[in-house]
Amino acid sequence: MAMTLTEDSIKELRFRLEDAVIKCSERCLYQSAKWAAEMLDSLVAIDGNDTDTESPMDADSLPNTNPFTRQLDPAEAILESQESHKYLLAKSYFDTREYDRCAAVFLPPTIPPVPLSNVSPNVKSRTSLTPQKGKSKTPLRPSSRGGQVPTQNPYPKLSQKSLFLALYAKYLAGEKRRDEETEMVLGPADGGMTVNRELPDLARGLEGWFAERNELGLRGRGQGWLEYLYAVILLKGKNEEEAKKWLIQSVHLFPFHWGAWQELNDLLPSIDDLKQVAEELPQNIMSFIFQVHCSQELYQANEETHQTLSGLETIFPTSSFLKTERALLYYHSREFEEASSIFSEILVDSPHRLDSLDHYSNILYVMGARPQLAFVAQLATATDKFRPETCCVVGNYYSLKSEHEKAVMYFRRALTLDRSFLSAWTLMGHEYIEMKNTHAAIESYRRAVDVNRKDYRAWYGLGQAYEVLDMPIYSLFYYQRAAALRPYDPKMWLAVGTCYSKLDRFQHSIKAMKRALVAGAYYEQASDSMDSSHPVGRKILDPDTLHQIATLYERLGDEEEAAAYMELTLRQETGEVDRPDPDSDDDVDDRNSDDGAGLSRRRADDEDTEAVGGTGVTVTTSKARLWLARWALRHDDLDRADQLAGELCQDGIEVEEAKALMRDVRARRERGVA
Repeated sequence: MAMTLTEDSIKELRFRLEDAVIKCSERCLYQSAKWAAEMLDSLVAIDGNDTDTESPMDADSLPNTNPFTRQLDPAEAILESQESHKYLLAKSYFDTREYDRCAAVFLPPTIPPVPLSNVSPNVKSRTSLTPQKGKSKTPLRPSSRGGQVPTQNPYPKLSQKSLFLALYAKYLAGEKRRDEETEMVLGPADGGMTVNRELPDLARGLEGWFAERNELGLRGRGQGWLEYLYAVILLKGKNEEEAKKWLIQSVHLFPFHWGAWQELNDLLPSIDDLKQVAEELPQNIMSFIFQVHCSQELYQANEETHQTLSGLETIFPTSSFLKTERALLYYHSREFEEASSIFSEILVDSPHRLDSLDHYSNILYVMGARPQLAFVAQLATATDKFRPETCCVVGNYYSLKSEHEKAVMYFRRALTLDRSFLSAWTLMGHEYIEMKNTHAAIESYRRAVDVNRKDYRAWYGLGQAYEVLDMPIYSLFYYQRAAALRPYDPKMWLAVGTCYSKLDRFQHSIKAMKRALVAGAYYEQASDSMDSSHPVGRKILDPDTLHQIATLYERLGDEEEAAAYMELTLRQETGEVDRPDPDSDDDVDDRNSDDGAGLSRRRADDEDTEAVGGTGVTVTTSKARLWLARWALRHDDLDRADQLAGELCQDGIEVEEAKALMRDVRARRERGVA
């Protein structure tokens, strides 16, 4: 998708990003401020915009003042002016991480301190935040429940900027105390029992504040910051639908706050949810950036996403964030070389940038690139050894060296620094699987999906863990969740098919295995469309999957179909294969049905096949050859049986069985002559 902006549009975009940096920094939303500053720095230059530093400048030649940084609401401007000294004091406390002290600058009498003896939150407050099992999730709005008096606004008359800073400080103070009470990662208190005790009061207070503004006719005239904070509190209380509404309102009021977009992204578990929400979003460049980010998070590495990303890169040609998004799209498509190349370029341009470096270490781990991973680990450690990303990179390095205990130690360190760091939970689960500590692996994966339900690796890991425990029903459930997130990943469908097979549900197992075949073909076609250097004819079907399907048909007693799939397995040696249709994956059973008209019935000389260089002789194809030789012998096809047995002798696999078959063929022929 081509994106062309006029000079005035680019100038306005520059002003808005500059405004976002200032306003996010004023409210101590440092990650969002950093994101906006990086995007501002990567924005395409306007001709004649740069001023010669050597030339003298007069007042007329100075750049125009940013029109968006001024407070347009007169009432808010007066309040901000009156509170300026207190605001600077509160922000200085916030910057030194004295959160309670920061909040007390503006809100000393409103919320009483929690007594030391009161170690558990109020039951009613907790119930209103976190719905109990078996109960419906009601919105966290006390005034909406019948018979209750609407909540009063407990806060003094403050500007929205000062009120946000004070309430955000209280929220972070509660989060800090919760982490302190939780103590050790995966310890006895690390199971969700500890909660942020500030949340109920914050929820009631904001509810009252918004209710008062509605009564004064000021609904929809907010700045977007308190709406964002209220949505975060609702999210902590598992009230996702209500949180989504407030986040959408927040991005309408202030579109360039990236933190609000990230929270909204976490609430979209599928591409259908993204399409539904897209209709309610503001139509500006942030919406395009958001949709690319969501598509990447949902593993939608299609041509449309790449085109949109290319359009954004014409506006932000040097953006490390957009480059990272493209690298992750390649990573999800298993194009590891391309992803690694982009991350290498980012490191060359910004050697001290640690954002998303854990993903780069995952790519190097999969590629087995130990020297490169060691270099990245050294670089990250030299930059900041106490960043979660650095700990994950070092953990991956030790995992590649098979030092799993050390790897777990570094993943634990990452989680001590940030309990919500997704990569560390998932990777620690992988290490526990390697160490045969299945129960710790399950807990790690569960915490990963609590942080992000879109992490297919954690769902797949849970399936593996329960498979080790010989609990195929549980395993099947988690594999299906992983397959729903990655419908075109053959590995997911193979796992589903294997579970169905263990449960003796052979028809379902066959269907899943066939979807794995289609998924494999889809990946080849997707990589062909994104990279013209790949040979378009790569359509080799997986012989192991074909052999498993044939075996399942044999267990069902359908030897005709089993023989057809064994033949198809054998044909992978030479590369004479059929082209599965990825658009028909939902009806894959219909194409391969027992009526003889499906994929398994086609011959190698059909017009829809092509030779592309097969797998050669493998153990699996030799097993298929042996099965077909025995089948031919049972059906008195002595020439075919003799031919296959002779080929087995040449392959050097199952030689004794092949010789026995040849002796049986000769004996039958002699009896026939006699």
